[in-house]
Amino acid sequence: MTDLRPAIFLDRDGVLNEDPGYVHRWEDFRWIPGAREAICAFNAAGWLVIVVTNQSGIGRGYYAEADMHALHTAMAGDLETLGGWIDAIYYAPLLPEARLEAFRLPDPPDRKPNPGMILRALADWPIDQARSLLVGDKASDLEAAKRADIRGLLFPGGDLLEFLRGQGLPH
Repeated sequence: MTDLRPAIFLDRDGVLNEDPGYVHRWEDFRWIPGAREAICAFNAAGWLVIVVTNQSGIGRGYYAEADMHALHTAMAGDLETLGGWIDAIYYAPLLPEARLEAFRLPDPPDRKPNPGMILRALADWPIDQARSLLVGDKASDLEAAKRADIRGLLFPGGDLLEFLRGQGLPH
């Protein structure tokens, strides 16, 4: 049996990058201070790093899934320059009021505050649920963590690495 590892679940917009709204192009992407370093610190500590991000801009027709994937590829390349990585990214493009019918669903199970993305990751990876946590910047992030029975931390902004160190993390 594979040894279980703790995971840090990170919301993307507002936790990893500045959130002016519907960021989907690398040229508009700005890392939150300390975000890359925090990811690297959790990598070094042996934690899984998993991003869970609502991406309603896809369902609203503002950008395509391919645009989001290209942005995530660019994020990965940038992290690689520091020796860091994200183990998995789960995204939720469905929403009740989606302009595009293919992305319209009354209560999408993956869209936070629903815990679907976290639950899928728990099923997909050898995660020690009791030692894992989610860092988000909205009440819906914390509600998703609560529904998935993992600890949630509300990131108030500023330097992500310093915030996490203030919480006694990573260790």
